[in-house]
Amino acid sequence: MDGQAQKDAGDPTPPVYAGGQVATGSRAGILGNQDVLDTPINTTAYTDQLIRDQQADTLADVVDNDPGVLTSYSYGGSGDRYMVRGFILDGDDVALDGLYGTAPRQLIDMSMYERVEITKGASAFINGMSPGGSGIGGMINLVPKRATDTPVTSFTTTYGMNSDVGGHIDIGRRFGKDNQFGIRANLKYSDGETAINDENRNSQIGALSFDYRGENTRITVDAGHNEKNVDHGRTSINVNSALTSIPDAPDADHNYNADGTWADLQDEFVQGRIEHDFNQYVMGYVAAGTRHTEEAGIYSTPTINGTDGSMTYSSSNIVRTDTTNSAITGARIKFETGPVHHDLNVGASAMRSKSHQAWAFATGFSTFSGNIYGDTPSSYPAIGTPTGNLNDPSLRNTNDMSSYFLADTASFLDDRLHLTGGVRRQSVTTRQYDLTSGARTKNYDADEYTPMVGVVGNVTNQISLYANYMESLSPGETAGSASSDPTLTNPSEQLAPYTSKQYEVGTKADFGNFGGSIALFQIEKPSAYKNASNTFTADGEQRNRGLEFQLFGEPVKGTRVLGGFTLLDAKLTDTEDGTNNGNNPIGVPDYVAKLGVEYDLPFMQGATVTARVIHTASQYVNVANTQEIPSWTRLDVGARYTTKMYDYPVTLRANIENLTNNNYWSSANGGYLTMGAPLTAKLALTADF
Repeated sequence: MDGQAQKDAGDPTPPVYAGGQVATGSRAGILGNQDVLDTPINTTAYTDQLIRDQQADTLADVVDNDPGVLTSYSYGGSGDRYMVRGFILDGDDVALDGLYGTAPRQLIDMSMYERVEITKGASAFINGMSPGGSGIGGMINLVPKRATDTPVTSFTTTYGMNSDVGGHIDIGRRFGKDNQFGIRANLKYSDGETAINDENRNSQIGALSFDYRGENTRITVDAGHNEKNVDHGRTSINVNSALTSIPDAPDADHNYNADGTWADLQDEFVQGRIEHDFNQYVMGYVAAGTRHTEEAGIYSTPTINGTDGSMTYSSSNIVRTDTTNSAITGARIKFETGPVHHDLNVGASAMRSKSHQAWAFATGFSTFSGNIYGDTPSSYPAIGTPTGNLNDPSLRNTNDMSSYFLADTASFLDDRLHLTGGVRRQSVTTRQYDLTSGARTKNYDADEYTPMVGVVGNVTNQISLYANYMESLSPGETAGSASSDPTLTNPSEQLAPYTSKQYEVGTKADFGNFGGSIALFQIEKPSAYKNASNTFTADGEQRNRGLEFQLFGEPVKGTRVLGGFTLLDAKLTDTEDGTNNGNNPIGVPDYVAKLGVEYDLPFMQGATVTARVIHTASQYVNVANTQEIPSWTRLDVGARYTTKMYDYPVTLRANIENLTNNNYWSSANGGYLTMGAPLTAKLALTADF
């Protein structure tokens, strides 16, 4: 090392790219922060500038910019869910500063984060197995806000349709010799009715980050409180399997859910990281964190039963508290063997989670009736006897995950050719308990190896070619109980972990003020079903092939572009008795296209206008491909103006999402329907002091 304090605390964060919307690189798991051109995987990092300019409230608002990612609601609830390269990514499986298990798990508020990093592809080697086992097609990492060399004192007031009013304070300072110490604090509060009729949301957010950047040692500590309360939220909709067609979506602002429903979602986390340079060849690191989650809600998920929009409503009261502890430690070692430079990374990770749960469902599974186009129930069906204690939920399950990993990146030809190889050994232990008696009901232990091979060649200083083979690891599915299916030969058995395989080739370009990437990939994921011998077995397969194109930057001074498209050829290749072979998987469109443009008005200094178009192809709702939702298009527009008042910078931002107030089903992810948000206007006034 050169003996100077590093500019950034922790693993140095790649700088912002031209145009300010993305960064030049991102964290590539255990490989650390890497420049886009030097990594054999497809990554994109969206910046704080984009988050502020688009007034992104949750993580879903940010990933709406990525052509490889789709968003939806979680099953029956108010949380966000994602789909990357045609495979589900649950909120549980979002990472925080490279560590799984500590990020908020349902609705992630953006006010406390500097970057959103998306890594495409099967990534069990570079990131480890995700807590929930999703993320076959990619993963998302959040980078917390930390103090910069420039002092930050910012206050933002916000207004959103219909009456959502809020405020956000962001303060950051560096101090000490050579500004070695830094502290950053963020506080946000908002409350009011959204653009959906009678849906109210409340946000209470707080974050505090500390960092130290010394000559040989870097330390970061990040803590946060993420609380979201949703009253009468418009949730997802189930679909009766007997329907011959899906009814058209109702008015975009119509709230079809039953009155009296609510969800309170609260997460607290703290996470620390220490890096130390023992000499110019060896750097050791350790990171550890914990998250505590409390969730409670009364839900009334509707089911569409008729093509005329007729529905039935069930109800449930669900309480859950989780505690997750996560850690990683290792060393990066640089050495040479002749003309070859090596960057070796060896280490171990561990995570333990405990979940306490209780629930109650409608008495006798009774239901209320309604219609998606008309009046909805003024209350939900009465809730019956609970399973477990709703006031003090019992232990439901524990999940222990650990791994050991070894990776080496060898660089040849004056660092123009990089070959990365490695392997991770993953161990998973799961225990499940009866909520009434507390007795252990299920045990599950498994070990698996996940390798990775990648190569990237810098053809010129602006263009690189890359290829990789990677794998993802997921817990095996669990067979139904003997009471639910007496014919099963292996009731309640959890199968061995699934290994999904990815092959990818691509090219990346960086021309200084604009860049992009093209990727071709194939991912093969096993799936389970009951075979002809009445045994639940993992003999099925889903195969997703795709082409991704992405463009970003400022090709012309004052004009910025961000977007691209993804073409998907997703098929079910092995199904029970071959019945659905060749069919499309549920919720996976054939293509997605997104394009955002910003233009600085030449006749008004400080003024910018924006527009974004999102188009998604039709999606099937069932594996038989007999139920389908149509393609949809959304148009977003905006404007901002930056000036000075009393020598202080002031920025006024105005954004309108779904300008045409289009009524559409946005997703069939999971086999249930998520409706697109209505026309939503947002205003924000930011003053920097």
